[in-house]
Amino acid sequence: MSFVCGLPLLECVYFVGCARWIWKRCLYTAGYESENWGLATSEEFEPVPRMCRLILAVYEDDIHNPVWAPPGGYGINPDWVILKKDYDQNQGRVTPYMIYLDHDHAEIILAVRGLNLAKESDYAVLLDNKLGQAEFHGGYVHNGLLKAAGWVFDAECEILKKLVAENPTYMLVFSGHSLGAGVVALLTLLAIQNRDNLGIPRNKIRCFALAPTRCMSLNLAVRYADVINSVVLQDDFLPRTTTALEDVFKSLFCLPCLLCLMCIKDTCTLEEKMLRDPRRLYAPGRLYHIVERKPFRTGRFPPVVRTAVPVDGRFEHIILSCNATADHAIIWIERESQQALDLMQEKDRHMEIPTEQKMERNKSLARDHSDEYRAALQRAIALDIPQAYSPLSYGTFNEVDVGEVSERSSGQGSSMSNKKQTENWNEFVGRLFDVDDSGHMVFKKTFL
Repeated sequence: MSFVCGLPLLECVYFVGCARWIWKRCLYTAGYESENWGLATSEEFEPVPRMCRLILAVYEDDIHNPVWAPPGGYGINPDWVILKKDYDQNQGRVTPYMIYLDHDHAEIILAVRGLNLAKESDYAVLLDNKLGQAEFHGGYVHNGLLKAAGWVFDAECEILKKLVAENPTYMLVFSGHSLGAGVVALLTLLAIQNRDNLGIPRNKIRCFALAPTRCMSLNLAVRYADVINSVVLQDDFLPRTTTALEDVFKSLFCLPCLLCLMCIKDTCTLEEKMLRDPRRLYAPGRLYHIVERKPFRTGRFPPVVRTAVPVDGRFEHIILSCNATADHAIIWIERESQQALDLMQEKDRHMEIPTEQKMERNKSLARDHSDEYRAALQRAIALDIPQAYSPLSYGTFNEVDVGEVSERSSGQGSSMSNKKQTENWNEFVGRLFDVDDSGHMVFKKTFL
């Protein structure tokens, strides 16, 4: 009896709890997050490897004489580069970027690269003293990234406007990696809000955010899923961490400790509380998850790309993996995305899909994305996500924004209510009165 009483019960409970948490986290792999998502098609995923190579080209000092080109080259025409700005021209306000006019794919592309961690002075200007979130059209976004996106938009608005006017059938595409992905995601929001100034409709704007940082609140991430596409490779840590970007990029020497602490915090936080926190930031838009490793197996497998517009379970937990930082590299994303695209196209060739069936499949894909998008919005509304609402149509929203939707909804509601009241009153009067020969209303004889 004395032996039983002497057991350190508190320590045992603590040890069992920690062991259970470690076992649960070690079993939790990135594949579980997207196992119920649909598979991406080659048509929708085709731009991703191109965008990766274009972002890699921004790292080159001389596009005509590349030094770091991947196998097969960048696949771009150096003469179609409109401009390229480096750190000295950006004054540390944003990472280097490039505007490329792709005539082969009818696209006007603005590509922003990620941070150079060796240049601490550069990203200090971009991030320091800009902590917290800023309000943006019914949601919240990362304050520092919003200012960086605003600087790019102000600097290049006239050039983009000119290119859009000269090429009215081209798509306007924003692409970026890591911190640059967060910049282009918010730059896309600014472009949509100022699309009349640019002279381009909403359905002609696209964004590809590769390994993005969590930069916008959940309602914005879902509402702009028809325009913004985020690509995440397996265990990448950045789209999953909610910690401040400053802490991530300044603490890489102890990143495993930081990730472990954030993992404990996310695990101990109730999911309902996370979803209903309007200031909690998320990876933006529609998500494409490249899965190429399986639990308890060594080596890489043929990559599979799954896609969805999730609401709950949206890369909420950090993966305790030795590949959490390696999967963030743009080089690996380019390799795995190209391999995944090659496998998709090879499968299509084996199936020998006729051109008409491909066109039908694209239409069916658009309908599926529209249905999935509306379902995500309805899910957000059902979960009481702040500022979540259902737009009028997928891809264009009938060119209305939050304020217009609320005003139109209230206006339509009041007009329908007035119309209904008028119809009810007319029916009531018709049952009680008749009109005599002189045009006067008299009671019906049945009521006399």
